[in-house]
Amino acid sequence: MNKLISRLAPAALALFAADVAQAQDYGTGFGVDEFRGGLFFHSVDHAPPGSFLGFLDTTRLHDANVELLFNPFDLGDFNWIGEIRPHLGATVNFGGLESQVYAGLSWTWHVFDGPVFIEGTFGGALHNGATSGAIYPARNLGCSVLFRESASIGFDITEQASIMATVEHSSHAGLCGAGNMGITNLGVRAGWKF
Repeated sequence: MNKLISRLAPAALALFAADVAQAQDYGTGFGVDEFRGGLFFHSVDHAPPGSFLGFLDTTRLHDANVELLFNPFDLGDFNWIGEIRPHLGATVNFGGLESQVYAGLSWTWHVFDGPVFIEGTFGGALHNGATSGAIYPARNLGCSVLFRESASIGFDITEQASIMATVEHSSHAGLCGAGNMGITNLGVRAGWKF
């Protein structure tokens, strides 16, 4: 099951993106605003024995992240607070550990209307990891559906292109009893606005 989810998640997201892009050509669809992709260090909050920090361990650089952000909500007089956009994405681990697909809302604010932006997200994730009985470096995640949050700081290179550092965290917040290790990944992504 884990291998099946790891293989199907990126393919399903790519097909969805192609379908949405085609729908936009005809004036319908969900209105994709931005595509993002990048690489993450896996489980940086749980360093291996003898290691100082997880993100300094290059053997953990084996997650690929892809994400679609949809058109922002029109907040009327409150548009000054930034953009609130729905998102859909996947973080796929190519090292035999936990992968996840996720959805939620992103809030993006450009600092003083300049090229630097900060972003926070909140939503849910479905993963293919263990809920209990995991053996290191795998994690006990407690339940199959998790909360997911992320934070980014980025820079707009052009009107379309951006680059950002992102940290994402998924856990069940104690709602599934024991086994709430969670997953915290850290990496760099590039974005392209349509």
